[in-house]
Amino acid sequence: MKVLILGSGGREHALAWKAAQSARVDQIYVAPGNAGTALEARVANVAIAADDVTALVDFARRERIDLTIVGPELPLDRGIVDLFNARGRLIFGPTRAAAQLECSKVFAKEFMARHGIPTARYRACDTIEEARAVLSRGELGLPLVVKADGLAAGKGVVVADDRATAEQAITAAMADRQFGDAGARVVLEECLSGPEVSCFALCDGTRAVPLRSAQDHKRIYDQDRGPNTGGMGAFSPSPLFDAAMQATVQREIIEPVLRGLVAEGAEYRGFLYAGLMLTCDGPKVIEFNVRFGDPEAQVVIPAIDEPLAPHLASAGAGRHTGTAIAFSPDQLVGVVLASGGYPGAVTTGLPIAGLDDAAAQAGVTVFHSGTSERGGRIVTAGGRVLTVVGRGPTFDAAIARAYDGVGRVHFDGMQYRRDIGAKARGIQTT
Repeated sequence: MKVLILGSGGREHALAWKAAQSARVDQIYVAPGNAGTALEARVANVAIAADDVTALVDFARRERIDLTIVGPELPLDRGIVDLFNARGRLIFGPTRAAAQLECSKVFAKEFMARHGIPTARYRACDTIEEARAVLSRGELGLPLVVKADGLAAGKGVVVADDRATAEQAITAAMADRQFGDAGARVVLEECLSGPEVSCFALCDGTRAVPLRSAQDHKRIYDQDRGPNTGGMGAFSPSPLFDAAMQATVQREIIEPVLRGLVAEGAEYRGFLYAGLMLTCDGPKVIEFNVRFGDPEAQVVIPAIDEPLAPHLASAGAGRHTGTAIAFSPDQLVGVVLASGGYPGAVTTGLPIAGLDDAAAQAGVTVFHSGTSERGGRIVTAGGRVLTVVGRGPTFDAAIARAYDGVGRVHFDGMQYRRDIGAKARGIQTT
């Protein structure tokens, strides 16, 4: 089997790393990949952007790719699955219509309302005057969540504790266009209360196979302080997500999503991510992603105890058997190492030391995100640079191994949270 993976982050490195372990996979291409994917066995980077859909389908035809796996959301929004399907090429990911679950917050909220999927109360606003009026009337209360409608690289959400902050967020999105056209419309939501959990399923259009849960850490600083980022670390599985909760989410959220999309003419094939708030009234959807989360993928994929590519191929073809996927009993913790200044402007091209030392430690795996190779050295190439993953029989062991690996890596300005995994063992670090 020849596999093409689209993207350049830690999620894509984890997918390539996992695919390389399968005896059925002969060759893996990653477009465009990073310095870490290039180091994996039978993996070659391809200098094609993940959203250059025409070049990618031509490459897949020319190289006779058997399975293409879409990592990030942008190519999905640009209709890459529709194009591959039209050309008769097997691809794992949802069509553009189904991908609107993530690519439009307004679509997602209205879809959930149509199909009775539990979520927060909301108002979709097409103009800044409408948003300000909703805020002025106080109909959703405070704190208030302000969300840009379109794709904003994980940074288009503001939890406003007061009216002034909400007003600033609305102005930044709709008037200042901080997120470009993504902020032309906004969703205002009531702020739900409870712990957050990331739930994942592998879908083939009509069936959904549950994957392991995880918990992400969006804020830049310890104890969930500071601005939102693309994610500063994760752990898996979530101790809050037991078998009973899994059954509830499958019955009340995941399966209604698949049925609803079929009813609306848009079968869903791909990874489905549901970001959930476990409220006193039960689990409610905060957001959907139409691909694996990052950095959650880096702590869920390594726990899969069997080849993954065959499952993705059968689901992409719409004929998965529904057989459960086997997972290791290990617990995993992933710590993101970010560039100085992230989530704002960052300096790139900085040499990274200690990668081989970290990866050589027992129970430690290093996945690359924002890295590139320059003059024979691996250097920084983005905001989130690496995810250092520790695994072990307990969360204490996994945390210790992850931070042992972190301590062996260095680049100028490196920043990271020191409390990833603390929630899993019921404590907060200071």
